[in-house]
Amino acid sequence: MADNPTFWAPGKRTEQNGLLFFAFLLPAFALMFGSGCAQRQKAVDLYVEAVMRRTLNERELAIDKLNAAAKTDKHYYPAYSLLGEIYEEMQRYEDSAAAYQKATELNPWSSKDCLSLGRVFRTLKKYPEAVQIYDRACEINRDDFEAHLYAAQSCYELKDYERALAYGRRAERLDANVYELQKLLGDIYKLQKDYDQAVAAYELALELDSDNPDVMISLAAAYMNSDRIEPAKELLNHVLKIEPGQATAHRHLGYCCLLLGDVDGAIESYERAIEINENDWQALRSLGIAYIFKAIKQDDQQFKAKAVTQWRMSLDINPHQRWARQLRQYVRKYSK
Repeated sequence: MADNPTFWAPGKRTEQNGLLFFAFLLPAFALMFGSGCAQRQKAVDLYVEAVMRRTLNERELAIDKLNAAAKTDKHYYPAYSLLGEIYEEMQRYEDSAAAYQKATELNPWSSKDCLSLGRVFRTLKKYPEAVQIYDRACEINRDDFEAHLYAAQSCYELKDYERALAYGRRAERLDANVYELQKLLGDIYKLQKDYDQAVAAYELALELDSDNPDVMISLAAAYMNSDRIEPAKELLNHVLKIEPGQATAHRHLGYCCLLLGDVDGAIESYERAIEINENDWQALRSLGIAYIFKAIKQDDQQFKAKAVTQWRMSLDINPHQRWARQLRQYVRKYSK
């Protein structure tokens, strides 16, 4: 058996499985040689058996062995690290977080466990806790790109955009050529109304992932906010060639058409957006505006009535929207 490092693996035995097995054993052996006590030796033995059970997909047995290892040696942090991984695989996220938390307490300088705990916190949408643990990971390793990126994402979820931008910029200094980062930076800049920076970030994101409709739509919105209507329209038309059922792209295209004086084109785009998503209150509101433009231009009462209908439907779906008061005024004015 000593000549065959993959004797423990189920099914086809591969060198890759063997390497993976020994990778899990490295922390166990490192602690064993550093200690030499009987308790630690027993904990290591239980850990090794847990690794074997995991490779055989016997997770519950692996958990039993790891819990026994942790009970045998309360300071044996590899047991908690592996418990966190197994619980995470099983989607037992609260248990996973508790295990990773214990690992980080016993081994405060483990950036790996910090990152793992942060990942589980984000899965659980516990963003304040995620920011805190990612901040610790950044302190452990100031050059850890993932720690800075995910700290930025967690701050973004908390609407702490200044802090998100600070982490994001640090991540950018470490590696600017990552789509996920540039898309996030673009979103932050857009919320801060720094549209030139948003355009730059989205354009780089698009270079990194050229066929991504989401970033195309975000870039088109940034173009519109910076009065670059023709490039926005061109990009949205490209999106709709890739995804004809993209309601947001149709809605944004309608706005471009309105700004360019193409009322019929705007009506067509807004109607298409509403066909795809009948609860798109923004498209309903904007369709009403397009109808009223056409009504005034043609002195047509039918289009006025259509406009009022769209505004009422928009208000029914979202009565607290930003323009609710103005829409109600329009309804009263054009219902006469």
